[in-house]
Amino acid sequence: MREHVCIFVLFTTTSLFVSTTARGDDGAAASGELSPALVEDIRGSFEMDAETRVRHNAVTNNSINDLALNRGIVAGQDGHFSHKINFKGITNQKASGRCWLFAGLNTMRPKVIREKKLPEFEFSVAYLQFWDKMEKANLFLETMIEMRETSYLDREWEHVLQWTMGDGGWWNFVVDLIEKYGVVPKDVMPETQSSENTKVMNAVLDRKLRADTVTIRKMHAAGASVNELRAFKEESLKEIYRFLVINLGEPPTEFEWRYAIKNKKDDEDESPSAAKESKVEDLTPAVTYTPKEFYERFVGVPLSDYVCLYSDPLSEFHKHYRFTRSKNVFGKPDMNFVNLPIGDLKTYAMQAIVANEPVWFAANVGRDRSDKLGIMADRLYDYDPLFGLDTQVSKVDRLKLRAGASNHAMALMGVDIRDGKPVKWLVENSWGKERGDQGVYTLHNDWFDEHVYNIIIHKRHVPADVLNVFDEEATSLPPWYPSVPSVR
Repeated sequence: MREHVCIFVLFTTTSLFVSTTARGDDGAAASGELSPALVEDIRGSFEMDAETRVRHNAVTNNSINDLALNRGIVAGQDGHFSHKINFKGITNQKASGRCWLFAGLNTMRPKVIREKKLPEFEFSVAYLQFWDKMEKANLFLETMIEMRETSYLDREWEHVLQWTMGDGGWWNFVVDLIEKYGVVPKDVMPETQSSENTKVMNAVLDRKLRADTVTIRKMHAAGASVNELRAFKEESLKEIYRFLVINLGEPPTEFEWRYAIKNKKDDEDESPSAAKESKVEDLTPAVTYTPKEFYERFVGVPLSDYVCLYSDPLSEFHKHYRFTRSKNVFGKPDMNFVNLPIGDLKTYAMQAIVANEPVWFAANVGRDRSDKLGIMADRLYDYDPLFGLDTQVSKVDRLKLRAGASNHAMALMGVDIRDGKPVKWLVENSWGKERGDQGVYTLHNDWFDEHVYNIIIHKRHVPADVLNVFDEEATSLPPWYPSVPSVR
């Protein structure tokens, strides 16, 4: 959080004394203030008529969302999807912003469960979370070395300081972490209190990195070379590594693992009283893996074969873009994408799901979502008729007003196709079974239009002319571009 100091207030005070008084056509003063006369005029315009009183009584005695819920949408729920990917278990990111990481690993889980005949399986998110924190810390300190002479009033400096040690990320964060560090099963590096509740851990890391920033700038002012600054950074990273081990546990360099193979009896007897222990003959021999070997053995999909497609109505379609400073690993490229109409994203996502391939996607989940019912539908809540208001703005204007960017990542696991077109989508979320319909959501096609921005798709589902756009030089978009905020 940025600290607002008195110096800033004094610096801006002069602008507050600029006259806000304008003159109307008749020469009379037209003040912009909420004057007593204007207040009286507003009060005089209000009448507690019968319709307003009914609304007042309803709203003051009930939940607004319960009153505004569009029952027509709820009544149309049938829970069926023409194409559905089999997946087991609902993950839970708890009080953390790791949705991008959960969604990325959730797209890989069905393949592992299916091909290895596992009754259930989860990757360790804490393992990659550890390395994400280490990489972000290194990237931040390198950025501070890079910006060692930057003014504290610089806009990019302000942006970097806003994201000192956040949980958020994009798909390219997942790719860079897995390619460098591999993956491990959840039971090899399980969740901890700090992995599931990151607020305090992040706050301490934030303090540490800001303190190191002060040291870096002081060292530079005293004439230290870049090599000397990097030597200081390396000592700092040792302290951060120790801090993360205390909070998350130490990530393994290799581990021994075996697993139970699912058999027919597992399908037949799923009652609570069913035996939980596998027979010895159902277990595979214990094998020692490195995290990278485990990924190759159990997933084995080249992540470089996946491309990032975006639908940002503020920028020209069929062009290659990149978000500046949107990475977590120093030396890796920023997030880059081809911008396409939203209908194209639907087409490619539909093709992937029909091919039994989950789709990572990012959306703005802050609107028209019911966690109680597990529904995402445009105008799910009729706020305007309830209050007699007009609050509708376009997707373009929501972005311009900083009210519509992606803020959460999930996985598409199904689609209902009628007459060759998608009607609704099945979503696997990472908020546990207590939210949504046992952890899953039905995403309506109109909600996709309004609130989905980004999908990750295997290039086999993307036409050659679109893939060729990635070969063009990417147009850089600044860190404060409306669509940039990371998903959490």
